[in-house]
Amino acid sequence: MKRWTLALAATLISVPALAQKSAADGIAEYRAMLADGNPAELFEAKGEDLWKQKRGPKNVSLEKCDLGKGPGVVKGAFVELPRYFADTKQVQDLESRLVTCMETLQGFNGAEIAKTPFGRGEMANVTALATWIAAESRGLKFNLPQSHEQEKVMYEVGKRIFYMRGGSHDFSCASCHGEDGKRIRLQDLPNLTKNPGDGIGFAAWPAYRVSNGQMWSMQLRLNDCYRQQRFPAPLFGSEATVALGTFMGVNAKGAENIAPAIKR
Repeated sequence: MKRWTLALAATLISVPALAQKSAADGIAEYRAMLADGNPAELFEAKGEDLWKQKRGPKNVSLEKCDLGKGPGVVKGAFVELPRYFADTKQVQDLESRLVTCMETLQGFNGAEIAKTPFGRGEMANVTALATWIAAESRGLKFNLPQSHEQEKVMYEVGKRIFYMRGGSHDFSCASCHGEDGKRIRLQDLPNLTKNPGDGIGFAAWPAYRVSNGQMWSMQLRLNDCYRQQRFPAPLFGSEATVALGTFMGVNAKGAENIAPAIKR
């Protein structure tokens, strides 16, 4: 009787672990199957077209937009953003930099774009552009610059925001993404304070969300994190979101860019 009891106890203890592994493996297989026909490819094609198309009040393309590696250079730019830009005297991420180019080169109203809801109007075009630009650096390693003083400041600000607790639930970014082995329901949560965890998290956005059939940019991903923390939604391209991107991006040094990815 004693041997049977011990064997049963050992079996029961092992069941949750097996179930957890099976769920994680199942989600990984699900993503792998969907990746062959990732709808993000449609947004990539749209983004490439928008980059080359003459648009806006000035009727010019974005082909002279400087994303940090010189006017018109796209490959390799994504894995070095956010970074400092001398013309704006700011550290900018990909999306806020695109809005700057759309304003200065094409004549669009940057403030109006920033106020446009995600997925609509020119904001939807920004997401498509970001998707294509990210794809052009797929497989490259993240290596955000930290040579300029403002880049270093943004990293430290992002670090403080990441660990800052608040809101009605006393959450921080670190509550979900500050250590290994955490999950919500069947969803594994990457540890965004180090590699390779950040390579799985930060390096996957922009990403196509199967659950709502939408393409999500990093700005939208961070916006939704604020919502889940019960914080007020940040403004598009705010210093807080760019700082968080800088913190996570620097932590992702050496991680392979897999964006645009596909998410649940």
